[in-house]
Amino acid sequence: MKRLAGFFLLPLSLTLSMAETLPFYIGTYTKGESKGIYRSSINLETGECTPPVLAVKTENSSFLAVHPTEKLLYAVNETGKFKRQSSGSVSAFQIKDNGNLKHLNSQPTQGAHPCHLAVDATGKHVVVANYSGGSVVSIPIERNGKLGKANTFVQHQGASVNRSRQEVPHAHSINLSPQNNQAFVADLGLDEVLVYNFDPQSGELSDAAMAYGVVDPGSGPRHLASHGARVYVINEMANTISVFHHDSDTGNLSPVQTISTLPPSYEGRSYTAEIVISADGRFVYGSNRGHDSIAIFKVTGTKGQLELLEIEPTQGSSPRNFVIDPTGRFLLAENQNSNAINIFRIDQTTGELDPTSHVVKVPSPVCVRFLP
Repeated sequence: MKRLAGFFLLPLSLTLSMAETLPFYIGTYTKGESKGIYRSSINLETGECTPPVLAVKTENSSFLAVHPTEKLLYAVNETGKFKRQSSGSVSAFQIKDNGNLKHLNSQPTQGAHPCHLAVDATGKHVVVANYSGGSVVSIPIERNGKLGKANTFVQHQGASVNRSRQEVPHAHSINLSPQNNQAFVADLGLDEVLVYNFDPQSGELSDAAMAYGVVDPGSGPRHLASHGARVYVINEMANTISVFHHDSDTGNLSPVQTISTLPPSYEGRSYTAEIVISADGRFVYGSNRGHDSIAIFKVTGTKGQLELLEIEPTQGSSPRNFVIDPTGRFLLAENQNSNAINIFRIDQTTGELDPTSHVVKVPSPVCVRFLP
């Protein structure tokens, strides 16, 4: 049995029955006091978390992805330069027995400011979205966990109506379909979700968009979550969620609904960030930065339409990212500007959030990922 500082590494069923804790990693921006990726663990009975410990030094690890089967973690380095190239990078790390991370290698993403990534279900490839570069890239994972050289690069083209933010493409996220054969790319600059074919054997993305979904002009699609044929896209600039029906054969996204994440009376400035679906598909959560809240929706109807249940303050400033623990008991809100992760208990019947008194104090937290 392997022990980490503050927790044990056990199969999930044993972890829940014996230790009742789960480890997680915290990606941060390193422009201030942060040094890189931190680690902690959560008590699944109380929501209390262990004090964060620096797992590895690395620059601007703004989004993380854990390998589905191996003790490996991958992180974007959201920068505009990598070894004199006009590119950000993605880094590979081995998860050591004590919970710390060992840097294996880094590769350029061939575009500036990579902000989102995913590991495919086979564990053989990493796909990355470059925000400033307006492009996506696929990078192979070698047998030792290191990253190889990119095997596909696709540059987006075009613009949309907001000339201050949508003058060029801005690929903001990339997610793989449940079948692991298509990639959804939310492009804030284009007001589109582009759907690419993905080959899980070669890791190649098609060189042109196979299909797409369109949001209202000026909305700025940011992140995406799916459950079956239902696809939910959170729009940063419009503070809305767009609901789509996904045709898994053609890839097409058919619009179903668009709904606000803010209360009608709110007149201040706000931008959405993250969207998460409960594991059973009954509830959808979206974060508001400015209003500093999580909007909670109930899924209704046969096409996945949303009904607003409540909007819960996150007890901090600028909830850039949030995550639900694998048991569905707690939501962890990464309040970037208040340097804290605030813990909420999830009502298993209603989906609503109840704030706890538990807080993880860590500089500029922007992404949390649990070990599988």
